[in-house]
Amino acid sequence: MAHYSDPLAETSITKFKDQDFNSLRDHCLSRGKWFMDETFPAEASSIGQKLLQGKNLSTLKWMRPKDLSRGPPHFILQGASRFDIQQGRAGNCWFLAALGSLTQNPRCLQKILMDQSFSHQYAGIFHFRFWQCGHWVEVVVDDRLPVMGKECLFVHPRKGNQEFWPCLLEKAYAKLQGSYSHLHYGYLPDALVDLTGGVVTTANLYASPSNLLMMVKMAAKAGSLMTCATPKGPTDGSEVMENGLVSQHAYTVTAAEQIQYRTGWEEIIRLWNPWGNTEWRGRWRDGSREWQETQDPRKKLLYHNKEDGEFWMSCQDFQENFFSLFICNQIPITLDHGLRPHERWCPMIFKNQVILGNSAGEPGRNARYLFSVRESQGGDNVVVSFTVTPQGLKAEEEAFPLSFQVIKVDAQGLDIDATQLQSLLNQEFLTGPPGDTFSFDECRSIVALMDLKVNGRLDREEFARLWRRLVHCQHVFQNIQKSSGVFLSSDLGKAVENTDFLIGISISSELLDLMTLRYSDSTGRVSFPSLVCFLMRLEAMAKTFHNLSKDGKGLYLTEMEWMNLVMYN
Repeated sequence: MAHYSDPLAETSITKFKDQDFNSLRDHCLSRGKWFMDETFPAEASSIGQKLLQGKNLSTLKWMRPKDLSRGPPHFILQGASRFDIQQGRAGNCWFLAALGSLTQNPRCLQKILMDQSFSHQYAGIFHFRFWQCGHWVEVVVDDRLPVMGKECLFVHPRKGNQEFWPCLLEKAYAKLQGSYSHLHYGYLPDALVDLTGGVVTTANLYASPSNLLMMVKMAAKAGSLMTCATPKGPTDGSEVMENGLVSQHAYTVTAAEQIQYRTGWEEIIRLWNPWGNTEWRGRWRDGSREWQETQDPRKKLLYHNKEDGEFWMSCQDFQENFFSLFICNQIPITLDHGLRPHERWCPMIFKNQVILGNSAGEPGRNARYLFSVRESQGGDNVVVSFTVTPQGLKAEEEAFPLSFQVIKVDAQGLDIDATQLQSLLNQEFLTGPPGDTFSFDECRSIVALMDLKVNGRLDREEFARLWRRLVHCQHVFQNIQKSSGVFLSSDLGKAVENTDFLIGISISSELLDLMTLRYSDSTGRVSFPSLVCFLMRLEAMAKTFHNLSKDGKGLYLTEMEWMNLVMYN
């Protein structure tokens, strides 16, 4: 079995936009010029319209750290820390919370930041690495930062601190995403993976996990990144609530402890707000009665009363005010609660391409992967992740929803019969009024129509063929129903015309009248299951005729051939 090893050491590094840092820096140094990145210019297009408009754009300037800093600027000064980060105007707390957590793992952070400075071979150029779809990508940026007044528009150094690594790293990530606007609201696990190449697991805090303290402590011991999020508030966007927390906001989880309090013990957890201020106002807050009363000998080590965005709260309050805890693992220690710390990930990567326009909204055409999960006495975990490669999205292009499902498939040959098909179809396609379910007879009929091997079951290929037709039938049904509000028997002809797998098949008015009697109810309405049976039977009968006819005009069958054909289908 393969064991986990450092992803950065194993994979080649891709140059984003084919820009080589060393070549560009050497070119600038040889000519005595500072680098100006034409692929991410110091213009409004790199900001995006969502963040700045009108007068704000006209007052926007781009300045280098040497012009912003009162003294000599520094890339990192006395080590990188989460307290170097202070969120700006972009709603990118999701990225900064992940970055704040990364600062607690210096080894991983160093791989992202690398060894660079404002003194040695400085040419106004910096580079950073991010994990994208199974490999590391190196992004080059110049050090011109968007400024309003004399303050950085986005992440900015804390007052009195002239460290610019967070500002430049944010710029590189904005370039990777297409613009600063693309950092305005995002998904926490994406940032965690992009910064580490690890695997993210999620704990639902509403389910009140009993082992929360142990989970956090073991994740911290393993060097895992941890973040969490508050739910949406009464209004859109982030706002400070009465308890001091910010709604719809991401926080970094920095520690968890069991502390002596009064006559017992209490579990507490420490969080950090990327704003760099605005802290929890409840129990175990800075200056609280709980900290004054505790006699725990570790008090001086754990408690620091500062307005730096970091605070303690009880685990109970944490579970009541946050909805998810995200843990990014590089070894599976938090999944198995430390029972087998010597083991490492054994990854398998499957790649495919799904082209927007050909497959969007049609699950039958999307990529599917089959893998076996064997039971073991050790209780191994299997983690499945889903990643979509960016296809050159424009800066202001609308987002579209993506998802994936893990479905348990029957291990016995992977064939399904009419009973299994009925259960599956009624779960996936039951969208009509009451009664519009697939009956057992309808499912037996569908199996017979698609059963090329004539064994009463559908194998994987037959089922895939069926699924494509079902999805297409659903589109036809919904489009016709959308225009009139109901699917009537008079719409059957229109359905035939709009069905891709019936192209080239004609139907007479006499046959259409017969099908109206066969597939509509007493009110003239046609249900979705009835439409499926009609369209698929029409395809099957037309193909059977053309396969058996020698001249395309007629066919000759013996009585037994005729009986076998019509009685089963």
